Amino acid sequence: MSTTTATAASGLSPRTRTLLQAPILPTLLRLAWPNVLVMLAQASTGLIETWWVARLGTDALAGMALVFPGVMLMQMISGGAMGGGISSAIARALGARRNADADALVLHAIVINIILGGIFSVTVLIFGPTLYRALGGSGASLQAALAYSNVIFGATIILWVMNALASVIRGTGNMLFPALVTCAGVVILVPLSPCLIFGIGPFPALGVAGGGWALSIFYLGSAAILGWYVLTGRAGVRLGFRKLRWPMFQEILAVGAIASISSIQTNVTVLLTTALVAHSGGTDAVAGYGTGARLEYLLIPLVFGLGAPLVALVGTNIGAGQCQRALHIAWIGAGLAFIMTEAVGLLAASFPHAWLGLFGTDPAMLASGTAYLRSVGPAYGFFGGGLALYFASQGAGRLLWPLLAGFIRVIVAVGGGWIALRLTGSLGWMFVALALALVLYGGLLAGAIHAGAWFKRGMA
Repeated sequence: MSTTTATAASGLSPRTRTLLQAPILPTLLRLAWPNVLVMLAQASTGLIETWWVARLGTDALAGMALVFPGVMLMQMISGGAMGGGISSAIARALGARRNADADALVLHAIVINIILGGIFSVTVLIFGPTLYRALGGSGASLQAALAYSNVIFGATIILWVMNALASVIRGTGNMLFPALVTCAGVVILVPLSPCLIFGIGPFPALGVAGGGWALSIFYLGSAAILGWYVLTGRAGVRLGFRKLRWPMFQEILAVGAIASISSIQTNVTVLLTTALVAHSGGTDAVAGYGTGARLEYLLIPLVFGLGAPLVALVGTNIGAGQCQRALHIAWIGAGLAFIMTEAVGLLAASFPHAWLGLFGTDPAMLASGTAYLRSVGPAYGFFGGGLALYFASQGAGRLLWPLLAGFIRVIVAVGGGWIALRLTGSLGWMFVALALALVLYGGLLAGAIHAGAWFKRGMA
């Protein structure tokens, strides 16, 4: 490390100095394992909830599949997109030793997420019935979708506040505490969900809505604990009730708003392809595709386990002017994400019934889910690697190419899928288009960053 860098680092906290100086791979793995653990815990709760809902019948499962893309969009924007903008802004401020700005960003982050959470909640509560009908919901499946959706989106502001606080803490390089809070919540959530769905013991039988109530309780408890941690100053940054300033909002939104578009792209792809499957194959086909696509969605929180430390590591190093180190961090993270997600995809493609059979035995559901996993599973590595580079780009504050790659994915997946159905009438060929879209997404993003999309020529 140069004398200039060493001098600059000498005034930094030990945690920030670690992000700037420690060996990359051990540091990334040490920061990532709590997040990977918590994401696996969260993913398992979603799987368990889906398993319980499947006991209510195919209509309930299909209804949940209609709502799931919107739920994931909410979580991806609040935790991944705006969360990444919050973490990136705080990491860059701490890396540049702007500690007062880092403290000011905490309040601005919470205000942004409260406003956006409220907008999200009102929009879905008003237009949810129209949306779910457009996606192919009708009769019992539509009623199940609305029962689940109204509870989840009625309490969505709590989720946004929870994710704002967690992102603030992660931006300081502390991945462990948010992970511990989530894992503790999961311990409560796992038994609470079936109790509220089926009415076990003193709990009322709420059906599919019970899963939504259990999640809402989990959000509230987690937000309370994370808020206590920040308010008491244990996070390394403090929440101060000071005058709001536009430059602070801008520093978060410059990354978070653009990243939100990328999250919307992912969910629009699944929403529109769900509609294509619904109109082509009916409720059973939607249940199979939705169950298969849920595995793809579960890759997002898995990669987020790497992505959160990537935002902090890359952002802190960019703030300190260590551009070459930031690039090395990005490539190491992308390689790890590719290996993890490709392994999941290959296993799913080889043994699709091991996954699908957990949620039902209907032949049409199994057929559409199997066709999806065998076509798209082998492309999961490109999706995972691209997601890791997307998180690294958040840390760098450079999101143009992730945005463009996401648009290309939407066009190829939806447009190509529609053409395949028109020409062949086969869901199998539609799923091939989805696989090609994932390969292009990861490949184009990697190529752009390798060609220098983050920095001007010679800057790194």
